[in-house]
Amino acid sequence: VQLQAFGGGLVQPGGFLRLSCLAPGQTFGTLSMGWFRQAPGKEREFVSAITWSSSATLYGKYYADSVKGRFTISRDNAKNTVYLQMNSLKPEDTAVYYCAATTTIATTDQTLYRYWGQGTLVTVSS
Repeated sequence: VQLQAFGGGLVQPGGFLRLSCLAPGQTFGTLSMGWFRQAPGKEREFVSAITWSSSATLYGKYYADSVKGRFTISRDNAKNTVYLQMNSLKPEDTAVYYCAATTTIATTDQTLYRYWGQGTLVTVSS
């Protein structure tokens, strides 16, 4: 599974960005998807995840405490794409953001994600 993350860029504090991750292939609907980030000099950390369920009402969504209420994860199985809407961005959100896919249920454990995208840089600065 080849993951392609894009949508990063430079934004001022308080601004917003939407990241997208394309996962071509017929298996997308069976994959749980996650977003992780790595800030300069820091370890990669969990941001958000969404489970694979084909029912919109059953999508499990998970967020790191640091982004709850500001970030929203969603997916469009018809487009093989998962999104991360990031609002009220803060300088501490600056990082390379990675999307990842797992055949398990959505999880915060990055070791369980088998497939990774190349990362997209988000810089929050005035």
